[in-house]
Amino acid sequence: MITSTTDPQPADFADVRATNLAVVLRSVREHAPCSRADIALSTGLNKATVSSLVADLIDRRLVRETGLTENRVGRPATMLVLDGSPYAAIGVEINVDHVIAVAVDLSGERLLSWRRSFPGATTTAAQAVAAVAAIVRRVVNRMAREERQVLGLAVGVPGLVGADGTVRVAPNLGWRDADVCGDLTKALRDPGFPVRVDNDANLAALAEHRFGPRAGTANLVYLTGEIGVGAGVVLDGRLRRGGQGYVGEIGHIQLDPLGAECRCGRLGCLEAVAGIGAVLEHPALSPAEVEIELDEVVRLARAADSRTLSTLATVGHNLGKGVAMIANLLNPEVVILGGYYVPLAPWLLPAVEAELRGRTIAPDAGGCQVVASTLGYGAAALGGAARVLDSVDSGRLPRVS
Repeated sequence: MITSTTDPQPADFADVRATNLAVVLRSVREHAPCSRADIALSTGLNKATVSSLVADLIDRRLVRETGLTENRVGRPATMLVLDGSPYAAIGVEINVDHVIAVAVDLSGERLLSWRRSFPGATTTAAQAVAAVAAIVRRVVNRMAREERQVLGLAVGVPGLVGADGTVRVAPNLGWRDADVCGDLTKALRDPGFPVRVDNDANLAALAEHRFGPRAGTANLVYLTGEIGVGAGVVLDGRLRRGGQGYVGEIGHIQLDPLGAECRCGRLGCLEAVAGIGAVLEHPALSPAEVEIELDEVVRLARAADSRTLSTLATVGHNLGKGVAMIANLLNPEVVILGGYYVPLAPWLLPAVEAELRGRTIAPDAGGCQVVASTLGYGAAALGGAARVLDSVDSGRLPRVS
């Protein structure tokens, strides 16, 4: 039987072994297919220790052997790759107009991806928790039918999320001080796996860092382009949350004190002048109408409609001012535009890049590039699954009892 708990052991031995197991598992993930000797070389662990740790990971069905390879110097070696076939990580994104649920295996292969309409702008936090719990139960049941153990669940919310999973404020959802993590755990009736709640931009940044074309980039920023605008920040290879978990609210930096009113109640926020509302020029649009209107904007831009191109240029320049602030403050290697910015990227990027280069003090924008995400609208949900897998990489391993 496979469980996700461990029996009490002497802290020093258990901690060291758990750390070493995680080190070996990460080595396999990063270098597979690889041999035990390869792992010893890359980790600095001795061969006997590596052999013991690999045997443990095979017992847990986290790693498997693929046979011998002879394309090496010396004797043929037995190669190792990730297994993880009995496991699943679940990520969920709550947005203004939809909920997305994603499940992946240990290697990041998608096992399912569901998108459901959701009236987030008119739904209370309690109603949202009930709806998400129903979706998660369906995902868990699906995984059970496939004989997969759920390793964890992480939920992304567009707002300020504290370290304890409480949503302090989510302006576009109208939530304040909602204990989404605690309430969801109760709604799932203590599911037997950890439940986490995080900011949606944070999770999207984790998805890019683990699964995107720039995976492994040590310094990246992800900008959400949904109804709101937020930033997920990875520096030196680690997601940064700040003192209380509120990093990245760039959408509410004021660019123009005489500008359009933001949903937060202030004037001229980046979100108000460079968010999707500024592109569509209809701030009162219902969320359900956004994608329809966005398709029309893309159609007009492709047809070289002058008014549409002018609007996109203005939004791009405003967005570029925000990106330049990020570049001056954090010096990322890449800023990734996500959500609704992706289909608009061909017209936004020239203006964004012009502002970036004109407003950064470092030569060549400090090496910062701006690109469009390739992960689709479900990046935050995928990032929720990535957060669960990161916890496995950090040592929270299932074991055979």
